[in-house]
Amino acid sequence: MFFFTLFKVLHIIAGFTALAVFWIPIVTKKGGKAHSRIGWVYVASMAIVAISAWFMGIWRIGFDPDGTVESVAFAWFLIFIAILSSATAWYGLRVLRFKNRKTGHRQWGDLLFPAVLLISGICISLYGASIGFTLLTWFPLIGILLGASQLLYWLRPPAKKMHWWMEHLGGMLGCCIATITAFTVFGAPRLLGVSSVHPIVWFLPTIVLVPVIAGFSAYYRRKFNQTKQM
Repeated sequence: MFFFTLFKVLHIIAGFTALAVFWIPIVTKKGGKAHSRIGWVYVASMAIVAISAWFMGIWRIGFDPDGTVESVAFAWFLIFIAILSSATAWYGLRVLRFKNRKTGHRQWGDLLFPAVLLISGICISLYGASIGFTLLTWFPLIGILLGASQLLYWLRPPAKKMHWWMEHLGGMLGCCIATITAFTVFGAPRLLGVSSVHPIVWFLPTIVLVPVIAGFSAYYRRKFNQTKQM
């Protein structure tokens, strides 16, 4: 129980840190000191969030004597969010490492994360369907789509100018979606009095941030095309 409490405290502190700083790399100059340094603070915070979420989720599933069907379902959600956030953050970092590649990418570590995200999304979705938990059935589709798209990006040769920039942006904002979704699901009932199984609680971060990703991508795509023409 001591370790569960310890990981819970670390999870809360790291989660609030991530929520406090995630927007700074978005609005600051890309590649600048603030973008880089605060970006690493966010990544480190999310690493702690993911590890602690894994521990707490597994503990609730395997060792909680008072576990109910609903608490176990939310434990699986916690684990899935940990996979989603860590996979997207890892992807967002690694695309920068291999931004100059001209062929398909075959390093097992970079393929493993999106594969786990894809497979876990399928498994959690099937689990949600088996227990009649509608939101747990449909929410993992986000992870399935992201995992599949990341695998395709790695396996195929790059086809677009500044492809790594777009993928980095999408990966880190995808991690932001996971961060805010976890906060709304577990924090909304306590802070706002809204049920944690209300669809808007689960999908609002995605509804809000996906257009942001699309908008940023379109902006930078136009910017890079203009630079190329000059």
